[in-house]
Amino acid sequence: MSQKIDPASAAGFQGAGKQPPPATGLQGVTEQLTPAGRNIEHESFAIIDREAGPHDYRPDQWPLVRRLIHASGDFDFNGLTAFHPDAVTAGVVALRAGRPIVADVEMIAVGLSRPRLAHFGVAVHHFIADADVIRQAQVENSTRAVQAMRKAWRLGLLDGGLIAIGNAPTALLEVIRLIREEGVRPGLIIGMPVGFVAAAESKAALEGLTVSSPPSPLAGEGRGEGEQPGPASIPWVLTRGRKGGSTLVVAALHALLALAETRGQGE
Repeated sequence: MSQKIDPASAAGFQGAGKQPPPATGLQGVTEQLTPAGRNIEHESFAIIDREAGPHDYRPDQWPLVRRLIHASGDFDFNGLTAFHPDAVTAGVVALRAGRPIVADVEMIAVGLSRPRLAHFGVAVHHFIADADVIRQAQVENSTRAVQAMRKAWRLGLLDGGLIAIGNAPTALLEVIRLIREEGVRPGLIIGMPVGFVAAAESKAALEGLTVSSPPSPLAGEGRGEGEQPGPASIPWVLTRGRKGGSTLVVAALHALLALAETRGQGE
């Protein structure tokens, strides 16, 4: 039976009924730029913590779920959001290493904070509007999203990178194919495509994805001496079912950027 976690405690507040401390004039790069903006964001997070109640997410996972709720106003994501056990750590490690983000659509790139990305030296790539991608999709009668992921693979951007998919289920299905057939090993997949055709199915395929080799860099953590590793897996975070969207992917990445900054301050 999973342990229920009080989100207020996970967030570092004294209790679910109390407001967070007011924002000061000092902030990290992943905070809002003005005291007024920070106070509004902090108060919003406190409201979400109170109204969400106890949940099954780990303390390192809840900040990401909370941002999804904050971005959408939809408490269904307290339950629809699912994590590979290594997802948060893998995402933070990739961002702090300056690994690229590959997005399925330009909306994700536009929504991400440039100062936050620049702080970690992270570049964002998207290819769905490129002429060669469109041309190849027409030739093969496939989608631009499929061809965009293939282009990112040819450019060497997928291995170790963060793949951010909020629009196109076919992009996610192509990434899964590249993992299985071409040995691609992303650092983290954020799989949140929205829609009615193959959206839920593509995320279910990601959740069930395992690979035989090479193992995840984090796969050996917690394993005793002499124990053999099971099937390796690619770290992922996703929203089950039809709900998703580019806004949620942006929120998830901003949550990971904030965690990356926090962990860096603790070193």
